[in-house]
Amino acid sequence: MVAALAAALLAGPGIAQATPQTAPVSREQVSAAATITWTLERASNPTQDQLTAYDLITKAMNAAVARYNNLSDLGKTLTVRYDPGVPTADGNINGTIRFGNRSYMTERTALHEIAHTIGVGTSSGWSRLGGSGTWTGAQATALVRQFDGSSAKISTGGGHFWPYGLNYDNEWSTTAADRHVQIVAAMVRDGL
Repeated sequence: MVAALAAALLAGPGIAQATPQTAPVSREQVSAAATITWTLERASNPTQDQLTAYDLITKAMNAAVARYNNLSDLGKTLTVRYDPGVPTADGNINGTIRFGNRSYMTERTALHEIAHTIGVGTSSGWSRLGGSGTWTGAQATALVRQFDGSSAKISTGGGHFWPYGLNYDNEWSTTAADRHVQIVAAMVRDGL
C-alpha cells in the first residue's frame, strides 16, 4: 500500500520516475527520482526587450526541463538569466545559464546548456572520460551504439560531444533531443 501511494506521488506532474536498472526494489524501499528545476531572474521593472526575452526563455526552458525530467532521473537546480552581452548562450556547472541572442532562446539551446550544468565540458569527469577526443564511459558508448550501430562512438572536443550534443540548429529533431537527454544521463552514470 505504501509503495503504491509513493509510486503515485512520484509519478505526479513534472516528476520523472526512475526505472531501476539493477536488482528489483523490495516492497519496503521506494526509489525517489531527481528532478531538474529552474528559476528565471527578472528585472523588477522590465523593459519590453526583457519581457520578450523572458517569454522566449521561459518557453525554451519549460520544454527542455520537461524533456529532461521525462527521460532521465537527473537532478539540478538552475538559475537562468537574460544577458544581452552574451553572444549566444552558456551554461555553467554551478547551475547558471545565460541567454543573450534571441535566435538561441530555443529548446535545442536550453537542452545543450542544461548538459553543461550537469557536467558536459565543465566537470572533472568530463576531462577524465572525454578528454581523449572520444567518450570512454561504457554506458553512454553502449547507448550510442544501440542508436547508431556497433561501431558508433561519441566524439568530444571543446567541451562538446557529438552525435546528439545538439551543438547546432541543424542537429535538431525530436529523436535527437530525446537521445541527447538519454546520453547525458548515461554519461552521468559513467562518472561525468
